[in-house]
Amino acid sequence: MPDLYVSWSEYHYKIEQLAAQIYHSGWEFNQIVCLARGGLRVGDILSRIYQQPLAILATSSYSGPGKQERSSLSFARHLTMTTETLGSRILVVDDLVDSGITLKETIPWLDENIDSPIEEIRTAVIWYKACSVVVPNYYIDYLPDNPWIRQPFEHYEQISPAEMAAKVG
Repeated sequence: MPDLYVSWSEYHYKIEQLAAQIYHSGWEFNQIVCLARGGLRVGDILSRIYQQPLAILATSSYSGPGKQERSSLSFARHLTMTTETLGSRILVVDDLVDSGITLKETIPWLDENIDSPIEEIRTAVIWYKACSVVVPNYYIDYLPDNPWIRQPFEHYEQISPAEMAAKVG
């Protein structure tokens, strides 16, 4: 299975497609929770388009060189948000669903760690891999062969600050 390479323009267009898909569904939400790091850009753009507050939940399930090895899932102790309470109709966003464990565990985490009542939670990603144990409510690309996705920002994980400074002068 070859890697899937994604340019910045493709990446942003897929987020716009996701925004349109959610809009066409007619579902209304009052909060976006993005799963960091992968969901930060997706959540930021959707938050701007829908003019809904953005909350950030830091999660991690990859380690090793190039962040290609799965390790145990960990969550931040707190949800970061600028509103006093979390909305009741939550759209949880990430860039992709691979194993599905992160999305699967996020919903119980929100139920256990948020004091405000949650009416409904839906999920949205750009890429949905066949190996996932969870089917997101909204997604753009279904990937039956589970490729590694080479996103346009990945090269920043391979460059040091000194190398970047030398590159830009």
